[in-house]
Amino acid sequence: MRHNKTVNHLGRKSGHRKAMLSNMACSLIMNKHIETTLAKAKVLRTYVEPLITKSKDDTTANRRVVFSYLKQKEAVTELFRTIAPKVAERPGGYTRILKTGFRAGDAADMAFIELVDFSAAVPQKEAKAEKKATTRRSRAKKAAPKAEAPKAEAKEEKAEEPKAE
Repeated sequence: MRHNKTVNHLGRKSGHRKAMLSNMACSLIMNKHIETTLAKAKVLRTYVEPLITKSKDDTTANRRVVFSYLKQKEAVTELFRTIAPKVAERPGGYTRILKTGFRAGDAADMAFIELVDFSAAVPQKEAKAEKKATTRRSRAKKAAPKAEAPKAEAKEEKAEEPKAE
């Protein structure tokens, strides 16, 4: 039974889990979106949203508390200078999780986690998978257009020669 088990440990010891969440939170703050597994995205949401709430009140104490979680000065600066003013009026729900399908190697559920007020920076899945013009490698289709092209060019050359004289 799963009674009273609220934390997803993600199959890691606590030190590894804290370091991973700190790195993922810094990446999310710096890049405004990241792609990860669905389980990690759900845990990251509970990790980063209280930090964003703390960043709304720019005090030395709050900066120190956030730094103790993130451990990167650039991420703390980005959070307090650019993200906090943009989410100042929002009462919560700073992140959005978008499911993107399954990973090819192990079929893990993948998801984008993004900051809601910065969602214009996220590349859409369709935009990522733009199709290029494919070339076919069958000889039958390749030979047919080449055979027709020289005949048309030869007719044009014959027509031009008498006009030039």
